[in-house]
Order: sequence, then C-alpha cells, then structure tokens
Amino acid sequence: MNISDCLMIILLLTNLSLLGSSRLDACIRIITFQGIIIAFLPILAIREPHTVFSYYPYLLALAILTVKGILFPSLLKYALRSVNVRREIEPFVGYGTSIIIGVTAMALSFWVCRHIPIHDTVLSASALPVAIFTVFCGLFMIVSRVKAITQAIGYIVFENGIYVFGSALLIEQSFLVELGIIFDVFVMVFILGIMTFHINRAFDHINTARLEKK
Repeated sequence: MNISDCLMIILLLTNLSLLGSSRLDACIRIITFQGIIIAFLPILAIREPHTVFSYYPYLLALAILTVKGILFPSLLKYALRSVNVRREIEPFVGYGTSIIIGVTAMALSFWVCRHIPIHDTVLSASALPVAIFTVFCGLFMIVSRVKAITQAIGYIVFENGIYVFGSALLIEQSFLVELGIIFDVFVMVFILGIMTFHINRAFDHINTARLEKK
C-alpha cells in the first residue's frame, strides 16, 4: 500500500465521520483535514519532474492548501461564531441512518468501479470509488441537513470529490481551470456565510426548513 492508497482510505473515513457528526465545529475540522489531504494529490501525481509544467502541481497544491485548508474553514468558523449554533439538531435523515446509507453507498461505489476499466498509471486503485463516494456524501449532506452551514460544508465535500476524480485519476488538467473551480467554491462559501448571518438575524435560526416561519 503506497501513500496515495493511504490518503484515499483516510478520505473515505473522513466522509463517514461527516455523515455521523452532529457538531458543526467537528465537521469544519474534518473538511479542513480533507483539504490538507487532497492538497497532496497534485504532487503525488507528478510524472515528469524535469519539465517547466512540473511546477504547476506545487502551485496548485499550495492554492488548494490555502483555500481549502485555511480560507474555507476560517469563513465557516466565523459564520459559526456569528450565528452561535453548535449542533445540527434535527436533520432530515438521522445520523445512524446516514452512516448506514453511507456504508451502502461506499460498497456500491466500489462494486460499480470494479467493472470500469482504469488506466495503469492511475494514482490509486481506489481513487475512482472514493471520488464517487465523496461526491455522494457532499450531495447527501446538502439534501439531508437543515442548517445552512452544514449544507455549505456539503458543497465543499462535493467539490472535493470532483477534484479527487480529476486529480487522482491523472486526467489532463489545466492549472487555470482547477483554480477557477476552487475560487468558484470560495465565492459560494463566502456568499453562504453572508446569507447564514442575515438569515440568523432575520429568523433567529439558520434552519432552512423553517424560513417560511418568521
């Protein structure tokens, strides 16, 4: 088992932790850890270290580490302090059920990917199922949680899965395109932070299921 496989396993465990965690500060710490993990993927994917373009993975890794490991968590922590909320109390889907659904989705991801041919130069044999499972976890958090902050975390996890799919499978990637994706999500998280703050001021809560009840 190489470093890439270890990172994929850790990413898998962080996804399951997110599905079973009700504490918002713990969820923020988990996505911070995810950001640090995926920041290493462009470096591990280097195949031609003596070309000019070999510097791009290092710059991309630095950008990911800065945005996903520092900026995103800082914005979410600021929003968390502003609204004074600590837990996701009543999600649409309970945490025990969420973990069961997550484990089932993880098994299905690995089963489906067994029938998909993967190139020999893939960074990790488990990259594809882990990427699909990460995308699923992000989407599941968006639709199954009621707090705006948790839904913003779901968007970040969703984007992490998309990035793992492209980076870990060594799909040809443009440095500018990847940065564009990162900063699109940055703008989304920034806007959601502002919305969360104003929602809390107007409705005394950030439960998106109760916005019609002022």
